[in-house]
Amino acid sequence: MAKIDEIQKRLLEEVADLHDVPEGAYNLRANGQTAGRNTTANIDITSKDDGTGIDIHIKPGTKHESVHIPVVLSDSGLTEVVYNDFYIGDDADVVIVAGCGISNCGQQDSRHDGIHRFYLGKNSKVKYVEKHYGEGNGNGKRIMNPGTEVYLEENSYMEMEMVQIKGVDSTNRNTKAELSAGAKLVIQERLMTHGAQEAVSGFVVNLNGDDSSANVISRAVARDDSRQTFLAEINGNSRCAGHSECDAIIMDHANISAIPKITANNTDAALIHEAAIGKIAGDQIIKLMTLGLSEAEAEAQIVNGFLK
Repeated sequence: MAKIDEIQKRLLEEVADLHDVPEGAYNLRANGQTAGRNTTANIDITSKDDGTGIDIHIKPGTKHESVHIPVVLSDSGLTEVVYNDFYIGDDADVVIVAGCGISNCGQQDSRHDGIHRFYLGKNSKVKYVEKHYGEGNGNGKRIMNPGTEVYLEENSYMEMEMVQIKGVDSTNRNTKAELSAGAKLVIQERLMTHGAQEAVSGFVVNLNGDDSSANVISRAVARDDSRQTFLAEINGNSRCAGHSECDAIIMDHANISAIPKITANNTDAALIHEAAIGKIAGDQIIKLMTLGLSEAEAEAQIVNGFLK
């Protein structure tokens, strides 16, 4: 197994809030190699036979346990694609923390593509946290392209928190979900781009079972010359409820596109989409400046509050 160095430790703190080896089940990946792994009586982690990723099996009825699977890259020029499959048993209730951090001080691009597939059993509950972070003073780009597939069986629930607020030059996130009867999905995205960064977030949700529901919410800030695209497609194929919302702040010379799409294939499908893009109101900045903040400090306070 690879050894975690100081740079990688800092990245782990950023993407997984890890200051030490986590409790419970975990799989740490550094520069394309396994850097640590632990399993529990209820959570098993095994490498795929072809070496392309890992399988995580969570036993039915598992409660109040967690799985950490962060990835860190500190070698410039490294490119990898990893496939991780999660099998969550019936009636389980767990927290899964992923995320990727790239430190690139070299001249070559560094890229990580993580493909995660989640299979939730009946009445199971998962909170999934995925954070992306980039740093480094090299000319090489920091590229992350996460793909997520979610399959929810009857009455299961999944909450997804997806955060990217610093240092990622290019990202293309694609999330697809299939919901059975009574299943519920909540996605909360927080995204900030700056410089010449580009970000695309695409969501496709199929509400296939009666009383299934989905709520897709994005809070985004685009600064400098960065570009963002938000794509949200919800298909109501049953008696269901679906909602998508993009609320974005545009600054400087940035560009933001919000493209929601809702399709009802059942007369009892209730679907809503909302999208709003605008600049920071001048009176908000003036109010904070009267409290002693500079214009830049006031702007930063507003952006931070909005993303939280």
